[in-house]
Amino acid sequence: MFRKSLVIYSSLAFAISLTAADTPPAGAKLSAAAIVDKNVAARGGLQAWRAVQTMSMSGKLGAGGNQRAALPLPMPAARRSGQQALPSTQRPVEEVQLPFVMELARTGKMRFELQFNGQTAVQVFDGANGWKLRPYLGRRVVEPYTTDEMKAASMQADLDGPLVDYAAKGTLIELAGMEKVEDRETYKVKLTMKNREPIHVWIDAQTFLEAKMEGQPRRLDGSDHPVEVYFRDYRPVNGLQIPFVLETRVLPVAKTALGFKDPPVPPEKVVIDKVVVNPKLDESRFSKPQAGITSSAN
Repeated sequence: MFRKSLVIYSSLAFAISLTAADTPPAGAKLSAAAIVDKNVAARGGLQAWRAVQTMSMSGKLGAGGNQRAALPLPMPAARRSGQQALPSTQRPVEEVQLPFVMELARTGKMRFELQFNGQTAVQVFDGANGWKLRPYLGRRVVEPYTTDEMKAASMQADLDGPLVDYAAKGTLIELAGMEKVEDRETYKVKLTMKNREPIHVWIDAQTFLEAKMEGQPRRLDGSDHPVEVYFRDYRPVNGLQIPFVLETRVLPVAKTALGFKDPPVPPEKVVIDKVVVNPKLDESRFSKPQAGITSSAN
């Protein structure tokens, strides 16, 4: 559940300059650098984003829609009849909308609170260290991020996204071609982060706003599944263009590690209700959380 929060604009900024590829591939009329410049301009402009020091978002996070058809399992020996497998069944779980509050600050600081069953779950990253509190799992102590969670946090962009000031963040960009995303032409831009991990961003060829981005792979049934995040419903906030709907899709693999056909995963949706630019956030908000905290959500 907390992995979704790492998709929404959070994490580290970097300070090493790399050179962007300037030669566009066949079929593209713009270089990667020109496309990113247009993207930043469409989102409000470089100076406007540089002026943003903090940001808060609140809304609803879909949970439960991650339920999939159960994997077919062989029947016990005493009940076997011709080695048939039990049929797949759909888990009848409706997606529920959980209130959340996310607070971001430069550089790479993030606090995420989620309301679940009357309890407040918390995830905090101070730019170097991360902690989590998950009372809905019966865990009443603050735990440090795992190695994978630290890697995911350090892979994410700052509050302005990975394309604003990409060179200062230590990111190399190149144009990987053009593709259609939901029947719209997009530029596929490859980003190689400071740690040399690559991700791809698809930028709408008309609006120059992000249409889709690769997310952190999700491990299901012993196999890593590719993840895509779609950005929709852009709205102006203090002169900035911000998507108010983020839809995460976990892509199927040919077969799971158990050798079964991979059942589909329904999309997961984050709907943002409110965005505040440059709110006053106390530095303690990004320190190690305390057990038994009270939510900041209204």
